[in-house]
Amino acid sequence: MTQPAARSLIEAAYEDRSRLAAPETRAAVEQVVAALDAGQLRVADKLEGTWRTHAWIKQAILLYFALRPLEAMEAGGLEFFDKVPPKRDLAAAGIRVVPPGVARYGSFLAPGCILMPGYVNIGAYVGAGTMIDTWATVGSCAQVGAGVHLSGGVGIGGVLEPPVASPVIIEDGAFIGSRCIVVEGVVVQSEAVLGAGVILTASTPIVDVRGSEPQITKGRVPARAVVIPGSLPKQFPAGTYNVPCALLIGERSAATDQKTSLTE
Repeated sequence: MTQPAARSLIEAAYEDRSRLAAPETRAAVEQVVAALDAGQLRVADKLEGTWRTHAWIKQAILLYFALRPLEAMEAGGLEFFDKVPPKRDLAAAGIRVVPPGVARYGSFLAPGCILMPGYVNIGAYVGAGTMIDTWATVGSCAQVGAGVHLSGGVGIGGVLEPPVASPVIIEDGAFIGSRCIVVEGVVVQSEAVLGAGVILTASTPIVDVRGSEPQITKGRVPARAVVIPGSLPKQFPAGTYNVPCALLIGERSAATDQKTSLTE
């Protein structure tokens, strides 16, 4: 089935779920999720420097959940009861997965990825050579580039609904420090460094403190920026309190590269 034909069937079924009964619609949904699993399709991609989200592919994932029954499944000595099985044939794909790390079917991990006891959800894309460290999670549809290090306990948020919502983007070479949280479609550009404990939502102020006056942006960490946790005073009816922000304190240097580099 051609991609335009599959897209047409999926978009129609998303508006009218009764169409899921048609064999060709079910085949279209299965085809799209299989293509996600193989890295042939991505929920979002970069075109001329701008990330664009493909809502119809997210719709296919949501329809896949509707089609799949709950069933018992096993992976090694582990038992699960779910609608979506874990990925298979990891050795052939060139992926190292340390028990009990789990990548769900419909996610893609490129060759050279290492998944410690963490989790990658359906629709996510992880580039070549990326390390997903212990208890780090990559949420549904998140896009993680090549050569990224997601340190222990990192939470990369998933965004399935609404289908038009942009996923979290972590570009090539970025380093995400321990216990960081990145959600709500935030973009961390290439080779940026987030220090331990940084929390980024779509509304979190990112305060550039390198100049004589602070410059505040939201939703995007510039390439090669070094960011640490901070706080800003905010007035509430009950008084003034400090609320979280992220402080952009500098740019990545050779010393930073040495600290954040992966062990070959």
